Amino acid sequence: MTRVAFVGLGAMGLPMASNLLRKGYMVTGFDLNASALDTLEGAGGKRAASASEAATEADTLILMVVNAAQAEAVLFEGGTLERLREGGVVVLMATCPPAAVEAIEERVRQAGRRLIDAPVSGGVAGAKAATLTIMAAGPRDMFETVKPLFDAMGDKVFHVGDRPGQGAMVKTVNQLLCGVHIAVVAEAFALASKVGVDLNILLQIMSGSAASSWMLKDRGPRMLQSHPEVTSAVDIFVKDLGIVLDAGRHTKAALPLAAAAHQMFLAASGRGDGKEDDSQVIRSYYALNGIR
Repeated sequence: MTRVAFVGLGAMGLPMASNLLRKGYMVTGFDLNASALDTLEGAGGKRAASASEAATEADTLILMVVNAAQAEAVLFEGGTLERLREGGVVVLMATCPPAAVEAIEERVRQAGRRLIDAPVSGGVAGAKAATLTIMAAGPRDMFETVKPLFDAMGDKVFHVGDRPGQGAMVKTVNQLLCGVHIAVVAEAFALASKVGVDLNILLQIMSGSAASSWMLKDRGPRMLQSHPEVTSAVDIFVKDLGIVLDAGRHTKAALPLAAAAHQMFLAASGRGDGKEDDSQVIRSYYALNGIR
């Protein structure tokens, strides 16, 4: 039976690990949050006192951490990578810059282990329902070995390339589109607000027109609420659109729309709204246009 070490039991990581347990995998988890470890144990998993303890003799180490810096700290600063069995696979599922993933993969390979780059999309709801989109990059044989794990966590699993870093680039493109779509909905709503158009009616019209998008239908209603439930925070797009722009600089690709959207999310965060739902980037447009 495949022994899985899972590091990063946050809002998405914990349900992902729980779904692996439901599929019969042996999962040992680590997180700084003790209550997350309690929940994992209650679901049938094992708790570890450190990432290195979780990885000891595991076949696969899944990292669902915040960023590349955390992934590097887990792998290279606490002896975690050396505890993974020789030839074991590191599955990096965090949203990271493509260049950072390439650098991490090289160090993992030099240590006699392998890495597959597999960021996800679908949010907390997708993690709970095991309906995540998983964008995996690595040699085809490694992908096929790990795919049963992916199938336990998501229902849209893609092999996007043979080289780690390509999965991160696909996720980067996804976040570029998501961030720009949210920002442009807010911009459109702000324009309509300048002349007193009822935004509830506008949303109904736009949702049934050629201007519609998934983001319009999902974030649009929340933009009309003063304090909607937070499903994805403003600061997530400050980070992710920053990754998008870093990827643009690294590849020398001009990304003017992403840069403009990033500035609006950054403005929202700078005013103290970083932990608010990302739909509240509309507050930046209201402030810019003098709309109360």
